[in-house]
Amino acid sequence: MPKTAARHSAEPANPREPSLLPADSDDSQLTLRLKEYLKQEDIAQVWAAYRFSAAAHEGQFRRSGEPYITHPVSVAGILAELHMDTPTLVAALLHDVVEDTGITKQEISDQFGKQVAELVDGLSKLDKIEFQSATEAQAENFRKMLLAMSQDVRVILVKLADRLHNMQTLEIMSSEKRKRISRETLDIYAPIANRLGLNSIFQELEDLSFKYLYPMRYRVIAKAVMAARGNRKEVVGKIQDAIKLRLQEMHIDAEVTGREKHLYSIYKKMAGKTTTFSQIYDIYGFRVIVNDMPTCYQALGVLHGLYKPIPGKFKDYIAIPKANGYQSLHTTLFGPFGTPIEVQIRSREMHNIADAGVAAHWLYKTTDAHLTQLQQQTHQWLQRLLDIQSESSDSLEFLEHFKVDLFPDEVYVFTPRGKIMALPKGATAVDFAYAVHTDIGNCCVAVKINQELAPLRTELHNGDHVEIITSALAKPNPAWLNYVITGKARAHIRHFLKSMQSTESAHLGERMLNQALRALHMDPAEVDEARWQKLLRDYGAKSRQEVLTDIGLGKRLNVMVAHQLMAKTDEQKAEETRLESVNERQARQLNKVLDTITIRGSEGMAVQFAQCCRPIPGDPILGFINKDKGLVIHTHDCPAIRKFKLDPEKWLDVEWEPDSKRLFKVNLKLTVANERGMLAKIAAGIADAGSNIDHVSMEEPDGSAYTNMHFTVQVENRVHLADLMRRLRKIPDMVRINRVKGTGSEQKTQ
Repeated sequence: MPKTAARHSAEPANPREPSLLPADSDDSQLTLRLKEYLKQEDIAQVWAAYRFSAAAHEGQFRRSGEPYITHPVSVAGILAELHMDTPTLVAALLHDVVEDTGITKQEISDQFGKQVAELVDGLSKLDKIEFQSATEAQAENFRKMLLAMSQDVRVILVKLADRLHNMQTLEIMSSEKRKRISRETLDIYAPIANRLGLNSIFQELEDLSFKYLYPMRYRVIAKAVMAARGNRKEVVGKIQDAIKLRLQEMHIDAEVTGREKHLYSIYKKMAGKTTTFSQIYDIYGFRVIVNDMPTCYQALGVLHGLYKPIPGKFKDYIAIPKANGYQSLHTTLFGPFGTPIEVQIRSREMHNIADAGVAAHWLYKTTDAHLTQLQQQTHQWLQRLLDIQSESSDSLEFLEHFKVDLFPDEVYVFTPRGKIMALPKGATAVDFAYAVHTDIGNCCVAVKINQELAPLRTELHNGDHVEIITSALAKPNPAWLNYVITGKARAHIRHFLKSMQSTESAHLGERMLNQALRALHMDPAEVDEARWQKLLRDYGAKSRQEVLTDIGLGKRLNVMVAHQLMAKTDEQKAEETRLESVNERQARQLNKVLDTITIRGSEGMAVQFAQCCRPIPGDPILGFINKDKGLVIHTHDCPAIRKFKLDPEKWLDVEWEPDSKRLFKVNLKLTVANERGMLAKIAAGIADAGSNIDHVSMEEPDGSAYTNMHFTVQVENRVHLADLMRRLRKIPDMVRINRVKGTGSEQKTQ
C-alpha cells in the first residue's frame, strides 16, 4: 500500500521553484542551474541520486496530490541557487528516504559515500522515539539537528532549504497546522538563517510565517506596499540618479540600487514603535556596491557631501562586523524635501556574504580571509550551543536556551586586551563573563566597565570595555538567573546550582542517615561496602550519593534506609517486614526518636530557611522535609505551621549549632513620622548596628502624619537583632518597630 507523505501542496507559480518533472532532463531549470557551476561528472552523480530517490519514493504523494519526489527536487533547486557542492545536493535529494522508505543509511553510504550518508542521517527525523508531548519531540529534533550541525554545517543548510520549500507549499495544510509550523519557523528556523547570514532565505521564511500567522495583517501590508510602489518609483529614480551622478563625478565605480523592506520587517517596526505604515514606508532605502573596502569609506564621504547625515544614525559594520559575518556601512541622510534616506555601502565581497553567509564558501569558492573568520565564528557558535546542550538536563530546557541564543540584535564590547565580543542586546556583565570562559563566569565577583566598578547585573552597551574580577572561592549566585539572557550563562548557572544542591543534599542526607543508625544502636562506620551494594541493588540506585541525596531531599525516609543497611538477622528481617508494613505516618513518628538535627546555617541549598518567618539563630525552630526542596526551617510560632496541624509527624526536631557566623534575613516593620531625612537616619542606625539592608519599601502616603516602612535586614542572631531594634527605637520620631513573620493575612508581628 503506497505511503502518502504528510507534506504540503505547492502554491502556483513560485519563482524560486524549478520545473520539477522530469527533473533530470537537459532543459529542466535544475539542470540549467547545475550547469552554471558543476562539472559533468558531478551533475551525473546528482541525477543518479535523483533516480535513486524517485525509485524509493515511488507511489508516495504529497497532500497536494503531486508525486513526493517533487519535494526533494525543489529542496535541491534552492541549494543549487547557493551553488552548494555535490554531496549537499545529493543529500538534499535523499533527505527523506531513510525516514519515509525502507532504505538504510548503509545503503546510502554504499551507493553515494560516507559523507552523504552522514548528511542524510543528520537530517532524518526521530519518528521511532516516543515522547511525552509534541513539544518534547520538537525539542529533541532540534537537539539532534544541533549535534549534526556541529559536525557539518551543510546539514542545517539542507534543513533550511527543506523548511523553505515546506513553507512555500503550506497552503494545503489545516489552519491550525499552518500556524504551528509558521510559529516554529519564525522562532527557530528564520533566526538560524539570519545567524548564518542567509539573508534571502531568512527574509522569505519571515514573510511566509507572517502570511500564515497573521493573514489579515499580511494582506493589508502587502496591499499597501503595492499601492505605494507606484508613487515611490519616481522619487526613488530621482534620488538613485543623483547618487550615481555624484559618485561618477568623484570617479567611484559603483552599482546603486533601491531596496525595499520585506513585509515582516515593516510589520515589526509598526508593532514595535507603534508607527504608521506611511511613516515607515516614507523612508527610502538604497544600496551602493563598490569594488573594495577603502572605496566604501570614500563613497560614504561623497554621500555625506551630497545629503546631510542625520546625527546618531551611522553604523560601521565593516570595522565591527555582525556575528553572522555581515559587513556594511549604514547611514541615514536628509534627502530632497526632507525625505529620510537609508543607505548601505559595501564591497562586492561583502555583498556576496550578506546574501549567502556561510554558504558563500561554496557559492564563490573564495579564499577571502573574512569568510574564513566567518566560518570560525559559526563553528564557535555551534560549539557554544554544544556546551549549552551538555549542561541542559532535558530537551525542553535546551530548546529554551537555544531560542535565547538566537537574538538578532547585538551589542559589541571589548575585552581588556581589545578583542571585540558580540553579545545579545540586553546582555549583562555575567553574560560577558561566561562568554569569555565558563570558569570566569563561575568565579566572577565584580566587574569594571570603562575602568569603573559596576554591579554584575549592569547591562552592557556598544563600545564598553569590560574587565571581570574573579575570586577562586566564588561560585554562581542563583539571583543571576533573574538577569542573565544568554543561553550559555543560564545553562552553566543552572548546571552548577543543580550539582551544588545534589552535593549539599547528599551531605545532609548522610548526617540524617548516621543519626538514624545511631538511634538504632549501630555505628555508621560498621556499615561495610557489601551492605551498601545490596541496598543499591534493592533500590535500583546507581550510587550511594544518589541514595543520600534522596534522603536529604525527603524522597526516602532515613529510618527505612538505616534498617535496610543493618545486618539481616531473622529477628531484624521480621522487624523490617513489620516496619515496611506500617503506614507513612507511623514511620514518621518513629523519626521522632532520633537525635535532634543540628543546623549550622551554612548548608547551602540543601537546607532552606522559610521566607514566611525567616528564622535566625536563637529562635526555637522546627524542620520540615519537603520533597525536592530538602529540609525547610521554620520558627516554632510561624503562622504557616497551622497548615500542617493535621499531620504534625512531618516535622523534625532541629536546633542551631552554637557560634554560627552566617548573616540571616529578618523582616521589620517600622512606623515613623513623615519627616524629611527619616530614611537616612534609619539607614545610618542599621549600619551602626553592624547590619546590612537587603530590601526596603514604603507604603503609599495617604496624607497621614505617619507612614509604615518595611525593611529586610541581615543579622547574625537574636541578640544582634535585639541590639539593632534598641538602636532604632532611640531615633526621634520612631513610633513603633516590630519583627514580622508570615505573609498576607497570616502576618504576625512581635
